[in-house]
Amino acid sequence: MHLDDGNGFDLTEQGTRKGLAVYVVRSPSEVPGIARLGPDALEVEREQFAAILRSRSGQLKGALTDQTLISGIGNAYSDEILHAARLSPFKGADKLKDDELVRLFDAMRATLTDALDRQRGQKAATMKGEKRSGLMVHARTGLPCPVCGDTVREVSFADTSLQYCPTCQTGGKPLADRRMSKLLR
Repeated sequence: MHLDDGNGFDLTEQGTRKGLAVYVVRSPSEVPGIARLGPDALEVEREQFAAILRSRSGQLKGALTDQTLISGIGNAYSDEILHAARLSPFKGADKLKDDELVRLFDAMRATLTDALDRQRGQKAATMKGEKRSGLMVHARTGLPCPVCGDTVREVSFADTSLQYCPTCQTGGKPLADRRMSKLLR
């Protein structure tokens, strides 16, 4: 998008479901959906992060990607955060032990900070490639985990999927694909 004064920005959208919108407003609160966003993932404090997750019943993957709880974590980086924290995507968000919450918080901060550092100075055309170069499990189904060498696996949903390492995240147990059977925990 290019403005009359010469300023502008590039927009990119990934995934199969398209939902990108651009608003020109005087205040961000005028944009539908902004008011209900949770705190920015890189601005939330550890205690607030713990309280948010403990208040949420349901799977950890869903809690991390729920923008009303914590904003700024999407599908790819939630996979990466969970891998770095050595946690199953299907673990209950409200069932995390204190040490797991600390690992998850630290993994979230490190993963997102690293991602932002790698994106600085990138043009829109090179962002996707740079993002992929830093991924350990997301979009790497069938490849060896860079940490332990096990095969990265995938669970598919109607319009998305998640990737994980059984050895690093689920005690070696493969998770069942939701389309085929009940989830293993």
